[in-house]
Amino acid sequence: MRYRLRHRTTYSYDSEVGFARCVLRLTPRSSPGQTVLDSDIDVSPPPSAILDRVGPFGARVLTVTVDTPHRALVIEARAHIDVHTPAAGDPAVSPAWETIRAAVLESRDLTADGPAAYLFPTPRTPIVPDITAYARVSLTPGRPIVAAVAELNRRIHAEFRYDPSATEVSTPVAQAFAARHGVCQDFAQIMICGLRGLGLPAAYVSGYLRTVPPPGQPRLEGADATHAWVSVWCGEALGWVGFDPTNAILAGDDHLVLAVGRDYADVAPIDGVILASGGQSLKVEVDVTPEDAAA
Repeated sequence: MRYRLRHRTTYSYDSEVGFARCVLRLTPRSSPGQTVLDSDIDVSPPPSAILDRVGPFGARVLTVTVDTPHRALVIEARAHIDVHTPAAGDPAVSPAWETIRAAVLESRDLTADGPAAYLFPTPRTPIVPDITAYARVSLTPGRPIVAAVAELNRRIHAEFRYDPSATEVSTPVAQAFAARHGVCQDFAQIMICGLRGLGLPAAYVSGYLRTVPPPGQPRLEGADATHAWVSVWCGEALGWVGFDPTNAILAGDDHLVLAVGRDYADVAPIDGVILASGGQSLKVEVDVTPEDAAA
């Protein structure tokens, strides 16, 4: 499935900003399940300096410096993407999860696509005994890894309430778990904590989910949004398999990957600093359009 993607972010400031430095992770990532055919990023006012590099987890990272005085900063990313997610196969015949845990310790792959970087706790995804115990209910001895993680995926969807007002970006994962509510970021990081607590590599995926308007209704321009889900290393043969606990599904051709990391901090689309006084407002518009619809 091919898509046209547009992600437009507008910062409006109460007072003039004299300097801004932003780190942009807005270029989708090519992988075995996704090919970026073309992409570009526009920043207004135009940056006086741009540093273009590849981050530690394989994402393209732009650091832009804007020193033209401004009252609004507009960042628009566009991309043309071919998504071809490999099928996970029959979950019942995937290797036992303990086999995968043992294979991780023998893997010598230290690249961004290897399992090692996604095995250990981080400040946002610590080992929380209660979350590990919650995950263990699904990962019973000898159970195939895809079937076990798929059940955990469904349980989080069924037992946690989606509530955008319940948490913030900085809400600790243990707090979201105890409250049993949150958003896709919380559900993904809860799932990651549980799996890493059992010795399994799990990555945080930032991206987009294609939305389908009701029958007979047009797509609403700018109404799509960023999304988060989990990618679990299931051995050399299966590789990474995506699980979306917000929707209780496996990631497929409707999931467009922007960046992969250990937690949200590694993949935040935009972060940085400004020199100014006063407040600011933020507006984000996202369009994920299948190529046939765009045509």
